[in-house]
Amino acid sequence: MIKIALADDHNLFAKGIEGILEDEDDMIVVKTFPNGKELVDFLGTQPIDVILTDLNMPVLDGFGVIAAVKKKFPEIKIVVLSMYDEEKIFKQVINDGADAFILKDADPDELIFTIHEVIKGHHVHNFEKVKKQAMQGVYFDGFRAKYRLSRRETEIISLIKDGIQNKEIAEKLSLSQQTIETHRKNIHVKLGVSSRIELVNKAYEMNL
Repeated sequence: MIKIALADDHNLFAKGIEGILEDEDDMIVVKTFPNGKELVDFLGTQPIDVILTDLNMPVLDGFGVIAAVKKKFPEIKIVVLSMYDEEKIFKQVINDGADAFILKDADPDELIFTIHEVIKGHHVHNFEKVKKQAMQGVYFDGFRAKYRLSRRETEIISLIKDGIQNKEIAEKLSLSQQTIETHRKNIHVKLGVSSRIELVNKAYEMNL
């Protein structure tokens, strides 16, 4: 089991990542933190294999996390999750010792693949590949690219359109009801809707 710790000051995003990784049989998110200092303070209390960290956080940012972790726990792999695709930032992150860099709007499959790669001891340091993560048609079809929906989220939307409730969706997808509710919240934010009816109408409007 790959043990993961996540630091991001955007709670909704952190919960979304946690829900995505919960779907994987070989991964577990041990704990999430709103800033880098709380994550670094936690290390050493429990075994952690991979850290997922944002860059722009209060108290201690992602660069501080990388420096602290590489000094005290060099065996822990670090994957940076960022909205910044500037090459200068990418190079600094890699030079500081991060094992991988992923844009926040990359497909969830890319994140899962990257975690497996760094666990194997591989480094994901290709900036051109990073830039393509956000390009339409690389990891998303047109609809997913526009709204940044994951494959799991589009699957859930299809079931909601069929009138299926959260509990039944959870059973069909072999997920917890809490995970489905987290996905629902993320979908509402991404589509700009606030109710089931609005969600269904939006799905029909976009021919999903």
